[in-house]
Amino acid sequence: MKARRSPRRQRGAMIVTAALFLLLLLGFMGIALDFGHLFVARTELQTAVDSCALAAAGELNGESTALDRARSAGQTAGNANGVNLQSATWSDQGKLTAADITFRDASYAVTTAAVSARYVQCAHTQPNIQIWLMKALGTVAGDYAGHPSTRSVAASAVATRGSAQTTCPIPVLVKPKPGGTAPDYGFVRGEWVTLIMAQNAAVGGQIGWANLNGTNSADETRDELSGNDCETRVGDPIGTPGVQTVIAEVWNQRFGIYKNSGSPSAGRPDYTGYGYTTTNWPPRAGGAVPNAYDGSPPAGAPVSAQNFVAKRAAFASCDDTGTSLNGCETRIGLTLNSFQKLAAPGNVAGGHRQYGMDRRIVTAPVVDGSSHVIDYLCFLMLQPLQIPMGNTQLEYLGNAGVVSPTSSPCTTSGLPGGSVGPLVPVLVR
Repeated sequence: MKARRSPRRQRGAMIVTAALFLLLLLGFMGIALDFGHLFVARTELQTAVDSCALAAAGELNGESTALDRARSAGQTAGNANGVNLQSATWSDQGKLTAADITFRDASYAVTTAAVSARYVQCAHTQPNIQIWLMKALGTVAGDYAGHPSTRSVAASAVATRGSAQTTCPIPVLVKPKPGGTAPDYGFVRGEWVTLIMAQNAAVGGQIGWANLNGTNSADETRDELSGNDCETRVGDPIGTPGVQTVIAEVWNQRFGIYKNSGSPSAGRPDYTGYGYTTTNWPPRAGGAVPNAYDGSPPAGAPVSAQNFVAKRAAFASCDDTGTSLNGCETRIGLTLNSFQKLAAPGNVAGGHRQYGMDRRIVTAPVVDGSSHVIDYLCFLMLQPLQIPMGNTQLEYLGNAGVVSPTSSPCTTSGLPGGSVGPLVPVLVR
């Protein structure tokens, strides 16, 4: 007669089997949880370095200050992201630094020369990503001794400037000069072109207000000037609006000039608000082009006068080294009624350095005889709009689609992937 197994012994065997199965299941859960954590942290870090590279590439316009601005823009954009389960402080393990941002020339050799930089690389290693469940299981199993309790993740991104399919120009149309053809359409680099403020922008000159969506509403012009339309393509129709004083507010924000309700944190200015008129940048002898962008001050200019590139590097306000709106009006000879305050100059918080962006080097669409977009040109916004409104000037800086940064300093926003057209930041690696 066979002996029967004790039910108690069978129950004990089932408990051991269930425990082993549970431990195995927890092991798979630990792998999923911890590797999932690492994957999420790596994805977040990749987003951060992508943002860094795109923002930095937008500054590679060949100016002497381009690399400094690129590092600043890259760090600001990259560090605005959360890393390690969206930690705003990146779990206090260190964010992007200037050392994480490097530059390469057209042959992809490392360079520190602003005029040669074509590519920017943002690369960062994030340490001390905690391993949770696998560590606990290893401790229970007694075999975790000597194994690290943290891991590191790394990410890298490379960006450059490339032609756009769609772009984000300012709402100003340009007509070729008589006989003018691509790429400059009769304009000369460094010349000042008058923006006609009259109802019919096409009368009296080659440049005037426009609506990128083909309408004639001045409110639409204001909205587009705020930077809210980045869908303009070659072939699009351009409208000719009337002009209302509300346009002056969003234009002047780019110079760091605000009404009481405005501020640099909301209406972000350029890196400098320093303006140019014939008062502080007199006409050159022999009719030579003014070249306020990177030229030497003309004869008769004030001692403090410098070109735009130099003033940008100093984060100068419209009042140069001060915050007096009256001082700005006197220096450039314009009236800015209804405006009350300026963004702070220099290296202090709350001004051009903290909130500055590339907002005065702009693209404008070139139109044919039927007011359809055929190309884009690059301009420098020279001065704020005065109240009551009158004509103002922009300086021609070249065709916006020329790749060489010494030919056009323009980089705009838009959808990359075009074969021609203005330059926008684009990821290449």
